[in-house]
This record gives sequence, C-alpha cells and structure tokens, in this order.
Amino acid sequence: MTTQAPTGARSGGYARGRATREEILDVAMQLFGEVGYRTASLREVASRVGISHPGLLHHFASKAVLLAAVLERRDQVDDAAFEADLDAGYDFVDALARVIERNASRPGIVELFATLSAEATSPDHPAHAYFQERYRRVVEGGRAEFERRRDAGELRPGLDPLTASRLTVAVMDGMQIQWLLSAGTPDARPDMAAALRAHVATLLRP
Repeated sequence: MTTQAPTGARSGGYARGRATREEILDVAMQLFGEVGYRTASLREVASRVGISHPGLLHHFASKAVLLAAVLERRDQVDDAAFEADLDAGYDFVDALARVIERNASRPGIVELFATLSAEATSPDHPAHAYFQERYRRVVEGGRAEFERRRDAGELRPGLDPLTASRLTVAVMDGMQIQWLLSAGTPDARPDMAAALRAHVATLLRP
C-alpha cells in the first residue's frame, strides 16, 4: 500500500520550488551583471540564494542551462518595462531608448549579451537557438513599427521597413560594443540612447 502526499503538500512544494527557481534566476542575473558570466560560479549563486550546490543543480543542470534561463529572464524584464512605457505614452523609439538606459546601469549584463551573441553564431553553442529566436522577434517588432511609420508617410521614401529594422538593431548592438570598449574613459563613453534616436531620425522624413 502506498501513501500519497496530500494535494496541498504537493502544491506547496511546487510553489516553493518555483519560488526558489525564480530567486536563482534573479541572483544569477545580478551576479552575471556584477562580475560577468565567465567569472561567476554556480557555487556563488547557490551561496547567495542560501541553498546547496546540488540543490541548485536540481533546478539548473549546468551553467549553460542557467545562462539560457537568465537571458530569457532578462528579456522578460526588459519586455515588461518596454510595454509599460508604451502604455504610459512613450513612442516606440523612446521606449527602446529607455531600455538602453536601464541596461547601461548593468554593464555586466551588456557585456554578457555582447559576448554571447557573437559566440552563439556557432550552431553548437548552448545559446544559439535563443539568439536566433530573439533576433527574429526583435527584427519583426521593428519591422511592424517601421511599416506603421511608412503607412503614416513618415518613413523615408524607398526605404524598406525590414531593412530599417535590421539597421536599427545593428546600430543598437554596435553601440553596445563601442560603449563596452570605452569603459574607464567616462568622458569618451558614447550615449547609446542618443545614438539610437539619431539613427532613427535618418530613416524618417525630415
């Protein structure tokens, strides 16, 4: 005869497990932002959460798996803030600029993204599928915005909305590289949000 755990106990255990997983992601994102992905260790993440190393591996089997989950969490946080800004009345470009400004306060996360997006071009990289899907989604979102501006007569004549979106994503990613390489020289550090606004202005009618 077997004894099953009460339904309340099972649901309570699931809720605790989910809460622990969410805390691991929050702590890992903070740690990766502080010291970078290569320097951060799973043991340090576990220590900050207050669980054992094997306990962390129960939720995330490897550092690569945790990395993918952290990147997805970063997108969730940024997407939620972006949508909130749109709902508050900011236009598409200003809402994007605010995402950039928030990320500038987390240089480790910016470095993590820039480094991994290049490394993940290899099909066998653990984050390859993530970055493929992310760029597809981001480019499609930009294309929809530039199609709206084209239909409103705002887009520069002869400019394809998809091309405009790809150029905008390229500028954002390229400015991240310049911004990272200028660390230690604050006076020479580019304003990524201002660069985005200046770029989009070149795509629109005067």
